Amino acid sequence: MNNQQKQISILTVTLVASLGGFLFGFDMAVISGVLPLVQKQFTLSAAQEGWFVSSALVGCIIGVAFSGELSDRLGRKKPLILTALLFIASALGCAFMPNLAGVIAARLIGGIGIGIASNVVPLYISEIAPSAIRGRLVTYYQFALTFGILVAYLSNAALLSAADQSVANHGLSQIFNAEVWRGMLGLGVIPAALFFIGLLIIPESPRWLMQKGRRAEGIAIISGISKRSVAEVEAEQDKAVKQSDKSSYRELFAPGMRKALLIGILLPLFSQFSGINAIIYYGPSILSNAGISLSNSLISQIIFGLANMLFTLVAIWKVDSWGRRPLYLFGTAGATITLLLTGFCFYYGATTSIWLLICVLGFLACFAFSIGPLKFVVASEIFPSAIRGRALAISIMVMWVADTIVGQLTPILLKSIGTAGTFWFFAFFCLIAFLAVYKLLPETKGKSLEQIENDWKEKETEEHFFVH
Repeated sequence: MNNQQKQISILTVTLVASLGGFLFGFDMAVISGVLPLVQKQFTLSAAQEGWFVSSALVGCIIGVAFSGELSDRLGRKKPLILTALLFIASALGCAFMPNLAGVIAARLIGGIGIGIASNVVPLYISEIAPSAIRGRLVTYYQFALTFGILVAYLSNAALLSAADQSVANHGLSQIFNAEVWRGMLGLGVIPAALFFIGLLIIPESPRWLMQKGRRAEGIAIISGISKRSVAEVEAEQDKAVKQSDKSSYRELFAPGMRKALLIGILLPLFSQFSGINAIIYYGPSILSNAGISLSNSLISQIIFGLANMLFTLVAIWKVDSWGRRPLYLFGTAGATITLLLTGFCFYYGATTSIWLLICVLGFLACFAFSIGPLKFVVASEIFPSAIRGRALAISIMVMWVADTIVGQLTPILLKSIGTAGTFWFFAFFCLIAFLAVYKLLPETKGKSLEQIENDWKEKETEEHFFVH
């Protein structure tokens, strides 16, 4: 296999795995168009509204709670196949369940799938990617996520427009007309089916295979998709396996790894409290309350989704040359400023001016090239190889718990302190994120996963030496 064929191979594997990110983004964003319609049909209270949004997030927490153990015991591929099946069941359930309780149950099932995928997909990509382009390939997961968000916005707008032109009120026509929100949710079955088919052709994680004693299989996969010789791969993996034999959960609390654990907790926490989900989940509601019609607010959401996707390309372009740390610092600083300015737009009533759009787009740009993708990149790199799946699950669990809290908290904040106060609240967390990244985050670009693990172990040795 020549180098060009190897690049095509790793890219194909990455794109298939990243479909899990697409489904994650689609499910997360489709609710923005569904929510006003369900709110109108069922007259939801603020608490009910928050639960409808957060039901899938509760499923995510359940899914990620099991994902680490599943991926470390069964491999990375089998849990992803389970994820695809859960996505299919959820989309069909949302389309055909006769009552709201059934729809919420279906969203809970889909959430379990998203929870598993949100841990296993970046983990899988990081373990199969060559170190020189690992950041870029893991960022494809976030790009697929933002593409899923954009497709959800586009499909919501298209279905809403088509429903206005139809008068049929039975069968499939009812799903795409009388209760068009069912069609919005049900369309997820198409990418879910493609994800399932793609997973059948990609290989298992070579690093997991090596840890389980399947040495020949692991070496064959690594050497087949990278430029390294078999001898180089064997030497590196021998060292990794020796280190892995001694690994346990306790290693995360060793002096040299506490900082890694803290980073793995704080980055996903701050990403959810950055305000991104206030825009994704409640964007149409916020814009509608500002006097913009539902159809126009959905068009604004499409603009937001396109900006989010396009600026993720900046991260793909620069994450392996500039590095993780500079992008994170620029992004958190920019997000703080743009959220403050967005709050001022609402405070002074400038909701119909171009400035509100510019401020929100500015925030999305900052989020998309830093806070959004890099939490997955960093978290998939910094933990010991033997328990990487379970350790990453802790990090992703924090993300989903924070996401659930934000989903419940946002409508309450909007009603209690207003839209401007809500955006200032999120700006404060972006400022704290900037300070945390400046203080804690090391640079990991260009290093193999084994080198990064060894760096933490050396720091542990140094700390032990100075303490004693």
